[in-house]
Amino acid sequence: MLSNLNKIPNGYSEGIYSDKKYGLSKTIFNNGKSFKIFGEELGGSDFISLNYYITKEKGLIKPCEMTVQKVVHFLENVIILEED
Repeated sequence: MLSNLNKIPNGYSEGIYSDKKYGLSKTIFNNGKSFKIFGEELGGSDFISLNYYITKEKGLIKPCEMTVQKVVHFLENVIILEED
């Protein structure tokens, strides 16, 4: 899961998911021990929102108002667009 989170750069980026363009915002907290990611479909109504925490035992994914499956599928399949 962490490798999928790390492919999204810190700050603002854009990506393609299910043939739709998303604006993504990633913020890193606690010296890299937690992340907040929010993405919204540009020109549409879909969104992704999650927090991820790295503990001593494991990583914890905490979706906001959606299923874990939706968040995991998004993270596994979003293609990050390179900046011009």
